[in-house]
Amino acid sequence: MSNRCLRACAKPAPVCWSLRWANPTWSGYSWRSCTVREARLVGFRTLLYKEVLRFWKVSFQTVAAPVLNAVLFLLIFSHVLDRHVTVYGDIAYTTFLVPGLVMMSLLQNAFANSSSSLIQSKITGNIIFVLLPPLSYREFYAAYVIAAVARGLLVGAGVLLVSLPFVELPFAHPLWILVFALMGGAILGSLGMIAGIWADKFDQLAAFQNFLILPLTMLSGVFYSLHSLPQLWQDISHVNPFFFMIDGFRYGFFGQSDVSPWLSLAVVGVSFSLLAALTLALLARGYKLRT
Repeated sequence: MSNRCLRACAKPAPVCWSLRWANPTWSGYSWRSCTVREARLVGFRTLLYKEVLRFWKVSFQTVAAPVLNAVLFLLIFSHVLDRHVTVYGDIAYTTFLVPGLVMMSLLQNAFANSSSSLIQSKITGNIIFVLLPPLSYREFYAAYVIAAVARGLLVGAGVLLVSLPFVELPFAHPLWILVFALMGGAILGSLGMIAGIWADKFDQLAAFQNFLILPLTMLSGVFYSLHSLPQLWQDISHVNPFFFMIDGFRYGFFGQSDVSPWLSLAVVGVSFSLLAALTLALLARGYKLRT
C-alpha cells in the first residue's frame, strides 16, 4: 500500500517519521523519513476533509434548506414584482432575479460555514485538537476557506438548478460567473473566520450576521437594478462590496451590468486581499485561539 504520514515527530527535527504498511511478503512494519511539508499536507487534507464532512453530514440543513429559502424568494418576488420592476430592457424580472439569489445564497452559506465551525470549536473546547497538529496558519486558513467555498458553490448550484425550470437563463460569460463565485465565496469564508475568531458566544456571531452580513447582502442589488434607485442610494451602494460581487456575477449571465465588470473585479479582488491579510494576521497571532 502507499506510504502515509501518521504524525509529526519532535519539533526540532527537520523530518518526521511515518509508519509504512509492510509488504505482503514482510512481517511487521517498516519506517521511513518524511518531510515536514508532507506531514503538513496530510494535516491540511485531513482538516479540509473534516470541514467538508461537517456540513455534508447534515446537508439537509446546510444545503437543502438554503436552496428552498431561495426558491421561495423567487416564487414570491417574481409573482409580485414581475410586471412592476424594470431592469435590463428585454430581460424579465424573474430572469434577472435568479443570479442574484444564487449569489446571495452562495455568500451567506460560505460565511455560515467557516464562522459556525470556529465558534462551535471554541465553545466546546475541541479547537485545541485543530491547533495541535503541525499546520501553519496559512494551511489552517486555506482549509477553512476552501470548505466554505465548497458549501457556497454547492448551495448556489442547487439554487440555479432548481430555478432553471422557471426561467430561460442565458450564460453569456461563464468564466466571469466562475471567477465571481469563487472570489465571493472566499471573501465571505474569510469574513466568517474573522467573525468566528472574534466572537466568544453564539449571540455575538448572530449579531455580526444580522447587523452586517444580512443588510449588506439585501442592499446589494439582489432584488433590483441599481439604476432603479434614487441617486443617493446609488452612491451608497457603491461603497458596498457585496454589490460588486453580485453585479459582476450577474454580468456573467446577461453580458450587462450596472457598473463595469472590470471595476467589480477590481473591488472584489482588493476586498479579498484585505480580508485574507487580516484573517492571516489574526491566525498568525493566535488571537482568541491560542490566548
